[in-house]
Amino acid sequence: MNFEKLFALQKQLDNRIVREHDLEGEDLFENKLLALKVEVGELANETRCFKYWSKKAPSSKETVLEEYVDGIHFILSLGLELGFTHGVIPAESDEQLTAVQAFHDVYRAIERVADEKTESAFLQLIGGYLVLGERIGLKIDEIDQAYLKKNEVNHNRQDQGY
Repeated sequence: MNFEKLFALQKQLDNRIVREHDLEGEDLFENKLLALKVEVGELANETRCFKYWSKKAPSSKETVLEEYVDGIHFILSLGLELGFTHGVIPAESDEQLTAVQAFHDVYRAIERVADEKTESAFLQLIGGYLVLGERIGLKIDEIDQAYLKKNEVNHNRQDQGY
């Protein structure tokens, strides 16, 4: 995953949104944290991994991947806000870690970023989110390509006054 490229693309999008929505000087950190939590919840809903009471299958891989990269957008945006512009290659994850546990780990990492605002906390968030992607069956190259596609969609939405 080319984090340098992804951070650069995210910075362009963030700058555009701030400029076009007259948000210069606004502290958007709390908004971005909440947006990330919502996106992670939407992702969990699409995977249905926690819905032990339901026999309905998860959403399509394309839908899950799109929701996942929505989270990547906000993670990168938080990193930019905090001045952290590099990612990590996650260590091999525990094979016994379930998707549900990985979701919990991501939520804990989000709270750690909120509380500490440290590079260590941020790297834990990126690493945990990549592990989550692995747990729900996503590959790094798929994530990379889906991010590029969704970034373009987000720019098109701005063109349309989204």
